[in-house]
Amino acid sequence: MTHTPQKPIGSGFGPASTADEVIRGISLTGKTVVVTGGASGIGIETVRAFRSAGARVIVPARDTAKAKAALATMPDVIVEVMDLPEPTAIDRFASRVLSLTDKLDVLVNNAGVMAEPLTRDARGYEMQFAANHLGHFQLTCRLWPALVRAEGARVVALSSYGHRRAGIDFRDPHFERREYDRWVAYGRAKTANALFAVALDSIGRQWNVRAFAVHPGGIATPLACHMLPSEIEASQIFDAEGKPVIDPENNKKTPEQGAATSVWCATSPQLAGMGGVYCADCDIAIALPSDGSAEMHGVRPHAIDPISAGRLWQLSEQLTDATLD
Repeated sequence: MTHTPQKPIGSGFGPASTADEVIRGISLTGKTVVVTGGASGIGIETVRAFRSAGARVIVPARDTAKAKAALATMPDVIVEVMDLPEPTAIDRFASRVLSLTDKLDVLVNNAGVMAEPLTRDARGYEMQFAANHLGHFQLTCRLWPALVRAEGARVVALSSYGHRRAGIDFRDPHFERREYDRWVAYGRAKTANALFAVALDSIGRQWNVRAFAVHPGGIATPLACHMLPSEIEASQIFDAEGKPVIDPENNKKTPEQGAATSVWCATSPQLAGMGGVYCADCDIAIALPSDGSAEMHGVRPHAIDPISAGRLWQLSEQLTDATLD
């Protein structure tokens, strides 16, 4: 299998496309899907689309009662307990999934935190890196046998155009030596999500497990709970009346539009035989010429660099004691 070029393929969809539109005509009957963060924000719309196509959907959640309430209109969705910064909780959830199904067709690593004040998990790892990347890395490793058995599984990692804020600092990944900056930490985590897809795809393609990184767009969701009022105002995601601004061409989307690229990457036959690329607006994104590019669309070189992806994979194995097996 050859490397997939980081350039658009002309999918026929675009910034305003919704999850329902991109999955129309696709059957997931008999397929099993896991969506982390599937009980809030764009995760709910991602779950809704998979379920509408006939998939059995499993959603891990830290607060299962709250998750079940959020998914009350979809009572057949399976909700199981898991907390991404807790390694033992990840292992228990993965064991539960493996007891429920022999194969896993789609894994969408959708959950995340953004711009949190400095917090560390029990291991001392910086929380945005731990929750957004390391937790999903460990989860993917634990579910690997089921992904391989699906004979055509796809893994979708939710990145963001926030990757432009920072690359990975391999010498100080947990802000132990430099002053913590919550937006730099977020940028590192989103770069990690993109590099994860590059590395996983390079490993997984021999088993027909393909991986994609996704920028969903700017959506007013609970993810913004740590943003300051001045930051929210500067982002212009709300109008003067406090209503979300919807302008898909300029990265401001509804949750249904925000879920579309994840669903497209997870299910589209247009991506057969492809992987390891960063996608946005329901297509493979353009590769920007430099990390200093001011362009808001596309992916910067540091987030798709295969050497950095390999280094991050090795670091992640060391930090989580998890491997593909």
